[in-house]
Amino acid sequence: MSLVALQRSGGEAIYSQIARLLREEIASFFSPGECLPSENELAERFGVNRHTIRRAIEDLIFAGLLERRHGKGTFVLDGPTDYVLGSATRFTETFESLGKTASSRILRKLTIPARGGVAKRLQAAENDPVIWIESLRMADDRPICVISHFLPQRVFPDLLAEYHGGSLHEHLALHHGLVLRRVESLVSAALPQGDDASLLGMPQNQPVLRVKSVNVSDRDGTPIEYALTRFRADRIQLRINP
Repeated sequence: MSLVALQRSGGEAIYSQIARLLREEIASFFSPGECLPSENELAERFGVNRHTIRRAIEDLIFAGLLERRHGKGTFVLDGPTDYVLGSATRFTETFESLGKTASSRILRKLTIPARGGVAKRLQAAENDPVIWIESLRMADDRPICVISHFLPQRVFPDLLAEYHGGSLHEHLALHHGLVLRRVESLVSAALPQGDDASLLGMPQNQPVLRVKSVNVSDRDGTPIEYALTRFRADRIQLRINP
């Protein structure tokens, strides 16, 4: 791709012009997963310094078109994945059906007192002990969401010791004979809190999709799990199925 002439005296900033031109080229010439030329190569091509190139690239990262991978370069992202919210949605099954490798990492496992919304959604008394499991979910080694699971300890007194990762719902089905069914999902957008942005590899000022879900026993409708999921909004498109 040849040297590009930029408008130095117009109203549009130089970095914005470069971002616009790169956006057009990504749409026309690049496939998802391809690596962009280095900042040095782009700086030489556009006749600007690396700081200007970096700012243009940051705009495209914020727009969800690119992803910077430390030590490897800047890569073109594919479009957001359709994630169906239905009565039996499962993270692993959803991504494996799309040909992606799903994985997870447990961040913490604790017993805490039920408070506020957690107690209400699990139909538990205030301060009843509940299990809190938090995990990072990935597809093809790219972070997709952080999930906080809350479950009544009285139902699963040994869960902290016996659960070591993978699909929590599959574990409950195999080891406890419980099949869970989603009965409620509340979706909102918010800025990431705590260490969510760092875990998801995203800017602190870019919103996440927060989904609050209640899952009940398929046998008798007893609330078994309250889950709070924070999705990277640029990688997920939620599809609500009744």
